[in-house]
Amino acid sequence: STSISAALGMSIGKKQLRKSQNNCIAIIGDGAITGGMAYEAMNNAHYLNARMITILNDNGQVSLPTGTPSAGGVIPSGALSAYTSRLLSSKPFADFRNVAKGVSNLLPQELQAINAKIDEYARGIVTGGTLFEELGWYYVGPVDGHDLENLVPILENLRDSPNDNKPILLHLKTEKGMGYPPAMKASDKMHGVAKFDVGTGKQMKPSTPKPPSFTSIFANELVKVAERDRNVVGITAAMPGGTGMDIFGRRFPKRTYDVGIAEQHAVTFAAGLAVEGLKPFCCIYSTFLQRGYDQLVHDVVIQKLPVRFILDRAGLVGNDGPTHHGSFDLAYLGCLPDIVIMAPAEEIDLKNMIATAHAIDDKPSAVRYPRGNSYGADVLKSLFNLDDATVERGLEAGGGRVLEIGEGRVVKELKGPPSAPRVALLSIGTRLAAALEAANDLASSAAVTVADARFMKPLDEDLVRDLAENHDVLVTLEENSSNGFSAAVLHFLALDGLLDDGNLQVRPMVLPDAFIEAATQQQQYDQAGLNAHHIVATVNTLLQKRQPPTLRAAQTSPEDAIANGVQIALHNETNALEPRSLAATL
Repeated sequence: STSISAALGMSIGKKQLRKSQNNCIAIIGDGAITGGMAYEAMNNAHYLNARMITILNDNGQVSLPTGTPSAGGVIPSGALSAYTSRLLSSKPFADFRNVAKGVSNLLPQELQAINAKIDEYARGIVTGGTLFEELGWYYVGPVDGHDLENLVPILENLRDSPNDNKPILLHLKTEKGMGYPPAMKASDKMHGVAKFDVGTGKQMKPSTPKPPSFTSIFANELVKVAERDRNVVGITAAMPGGTGMDIFGRRFPKRTYDVGIAEQHAVTFAAGLAVEGLKPFCCIYSTFLQRGYDQLVHDVVIQKLPVRFILDRAGLVGNDGPTHHGSFDLAYLGCLPDIVIMAPAEEIDLKNMIATAHAIDDKPSAVRYPRGNSYGADVLKSLFNLDDATVERGLEAGGGRVLEIGEGRVVKELKGPPSAPRVALLSIGTRLAAALEAANDLASSAAVTVADARFMKPLDEDLVRDLAENHDVLVTLEENSSNGFSAAVLHFLALDGLLDDGNLQVRPMVLPDAFIEAATQQQQYDQAGLNAHHIVATVNTLLQKRQPPTLRAAQTSPEDAIANGVQIALHNETNALEPRSLAATL
């Protein structure tokens, strides 16, 4: 929905700077043009008399996948899709001759006057007028987007027109995947692909079956919750397949709302549903909820409305790259009052948190979970230390239980060798598995406690305090930017005086202050420094710093120490630590 605004800014910028060439083209799909920002830009473009061309690529793919059962049926979301479909069906495709003849309307006003009434009458008969023309745009189309012999001359004609004061909209009809039969038959599955056989289009999947995705686990659990509560409804912003709302929609089509690519509307629409007593689950990718942040604050949080935000793709997402990483939600949600923020580390807790969000009926809540497959029963038992009964009960359909709000858990405690330093790894969400792997590697040199915060808000202060008071090292872990969970923990530690004596070493491990490019998720975790071996390295560095000053000094020659300005801490008569340079001591 942003392309028209960007092209308009470029066009006006060129005009202001008196640049000789000014051919700014925005390309927007029939899904993206459902977003309100597109109309804000179109309205402004006419007001500014901007020279620009917008190409509307109309392929009927408003949602992914289009055709998911919902309260509006199985047709693409929104009246605009129906409107452009009527344009396509009621008019023959325009050819170059038609367009060239009509471009006379883009001549200066005095030359247009001669033909204005005749042309207006003729165009009105053919189209009945268009929404775009009412917004002050010159509408051209529909044009067959696959007929390049016709399309290229039309584009050249529009480019070379003397128009300098009226925006143009070129309406193309295309078919997604045109020319490649497998893509034409399965446009949603071929939207983003793994390796596939070019001849058949069949995607190459692992030979051994994987556990279900977190998305499907969420969706199926929500179905079970909705079977017990008729007030539960689901909302998606044109991503039913990506958020699991296609699964929910097949079971409850009349309780499923696909609003199109319109996250701002989705959030406030959910607020309105909550006002009337429904229980909306607003399912949006973490990165896309950023578009609806103002509505989140003013229309939901300030009013303490129990909208349940389900944030899929929280954290690093692999080959979709930096536009789709859910890197910031703990930061942008964590600063808001009166919201419950949860992050499951594995699939059983995801189901528990869906049940918990359903039970919260006096304030908004959010559940963030990652892209990818869950762990499966064997890993839940071996790595996450869950007993057979918990796993069996937790993996049952509808097996989610309501958690105590703001209560974390200790997942594993490893005693380590005698007199070993005590290390606590406190994770929220996805990095718990890496923390548990790191704990196993550290067990030979340290006593390690691994804890799962579960909640960022409210924070489990008792758990954090216990970890701080009974450990020498505390490392916090999250798949989010700075100013998120780790910042909340450090804030509490400081205010509670748990850092005052200087005995606790604390290190936050978060996503780096950079955008991580497309790669596999494991490669991205390596780039971010959040895999198990990075955790081990961080802890070992801290343990090395805990060595007695005399031992550290002995490992450095006096000459090197003096040259490098090394400082050690010596106890004075009052047992306070007094820094002195090693040179002075020697």
